[in-house]
Amino acid sequence: MKHRLIRWLPAIVVPAAIAAGAIAIPLAAGAADLPVKSPEDVLRLVASSDTKAFSGTVEQTSDLGLPSIPKMGGGSSSADSSIASTLSLLMGDHTAKVYVDGPTKVRVQLLDQLAERDAIRNGSDVWLYQSSDQSVTHATVPAHEKSATATPTPDATATTPQALAQKFLAAVDPATKVTLGANTKVANRDAYDLVLTPRTDATLVGSVSIAVDGQTGLPLQVQVMARGASSPAFQAGFSDFTPGAPDASVFSFTPPKGAKVTEQTPKTSGEHSGSADRPKPTVTGTGWATIVSLPAGTVPAQALADPLLAQLTQPAGGGRALSTTLVSVLVTADGRVLAGAVPVSALQAAAQ
Repeated sequence: MKHRLIRWLPAIVVPAAIAAGAIAIPLAAGAADLPVKSPEDVLRLVASSDTKAFSGTVEQTSDLGLPSIPKMGGGSSSADSSIASTLSLLMGDHTAKVYVDGPTKVRVQLLDQLAERDAIRNGSDVWLYQSSDQSVTHATVPAHEKSATATPTPDATATTPQALAQKFLAAVDPATKVTLGANTKVANRDAYDLVLTPRTDATLVGSVSIAVDGQTGLPLQVQVMARGASSPAFQAGFSDFTPGAPDASVFSFTPPKGAKVTEQTPKTSGEHSGSADRPKPTVTGTGWATIVSLPAGTVPAQALADPLLAQLTQPAGGGRALSTTLVSVLVTADGRVLAGAVPVSALQAAAQ
């Protein structure tokens, strides 16, 4: 049952938090010297960017107001440990080395304290490595598959400022006010500050700031402000950034001596990414106030009684809630899951 618990928590909290936020780094000092542009000009600059090769260091920080991660005793399950690990990614400060040379050559190295996690795609080979337990997963992308969607895991660049900015920009609609802040510098590069502000107070998000490289049009940093806050709740940005193809050697990977290698068969683009019985979500609301719901039984009764769930959530009318400054998740007594960048009260209303 703990494996059922892990199905919903990372699957809901992580995408919701990523969709609502980013990873972070303070702006570099100094004013940027850039041609005057309108918000529409900067949007076009991002849309027309053809920078497909670059490298750099991404710094992550977050201040989501999440509960403390429960300490796992020696008898804790692997599911418990995985949930704690997932939450630590949302709560902690992290550094990642990012190398990209087109869609089929990508390496992201997440540097933990005294440990390292790598996600690598080099042509048809996909490698996942975790130094803490010397575990390696390898998969081969079928020759006819062109895109990274055929790999056995999500695109390793999903949490880079570029990917995060694209998610926000794709969602721009009449419910979003688009303006420009003062030009700035990120990773010692001149950048425009594109600001997205919800036109509704029904969301926890106050604004999203995207630093757009004035030369390449590539998003260098994403900052997400919670409503009424004076500092970012979730941010992502490069501390150093170099356009151009990285050395080909960084995409090569050989499992360390003694590592346990697991071969995995990736799903092709014609296959569904999830199992046939995976609960299908429904969407209510629009724009920034959108709520995603999974049906009754998504979280089984045994998982609802799990002590770990009690430590991670707070009692809420009709269930238990995980509330952060940007995202809320409600698990109802009948096992439904509702999530969105809205207050818990909105989730409770939607659950009625």
